[in-house]
Amino acid sequence: MARNKYPEETIQKILDTAEQLFIEKGYDHASLQDIIETTGLSKGAIYHHFASKEDMFYAVCDRIEQRNYEILLDVRNNASLNGLEKLQAIFKASLQPARQAKMFCMMPCLLENPRFLAAEMQSIFKEVVPIFAEPIIRQGIADGSIDTEHPKELAEAMILLSDIWINPIIQPTTEEQIEARCAVYNRLLNSFGIPEMIDGEAVKILMHYVSLARRPPLVQKKGGAGDA
Repeated sequence: MARNKYPEETIQKILDTAEQLFIEKGYDHASLQDIIETTGLSKGAIYHHFASKEDMFYAVCDRIEQRNYEILLDVRNNASLNGLEKLQAIFKASLQPARQAKMFCMMPCLLENPRFLAAEMQSIFKEVVPIFAEPIIRQGIADGSIDTEHPKELAEAMILLSDIWINPIIQPTTEEQIEARCAVYNRLLNSFGIPEMIDGEAVKILMHYVSLARRPPLVQKKGGAGDA
């Protein structure tokens, strides 16, 4: 068999296809066979680059998160904003439907997938808090826009609550529950001088994500058995 002269193009093709199928069907209902048939690649060619559908999923999520991080870094590095303004701006940027809707369509319920839940929490403690939330809160303390003696702990609590407790991907929830959690979240942060992190527009976006997270999967084609 001739060697693949363009492995990067093959990887790109696999991930582009996997991302689209994960969005259309959700992770649980998009099979390895779907990816093989759509790319036109052999099973061996797929496995040459990815050991499993799960590995493809992580790679797809990494690509999406990288796009998000570039946008969030622009907010973090914006010298015209104080700490509180950056915190509010970065929260709104992280909710933008054009990016986050993809993740909500793709992700399985994380409470039923502990490995994915563990990966999400690892990302919070190793990336989101130290790269974005904590430095912004420390800036807010320095410029007087945020009042706390525990910037790291506040950053961890904020992100854990927003990404785990409020996030409808974690467990099935309702629009009413999301609205109530957002209200509690705002009251908690208000004690640190952080007013209404989740405004009415953000609540509406989160409610839309509730419907995406609980949408019924597309019917899988017969013969689509694979790494489901």
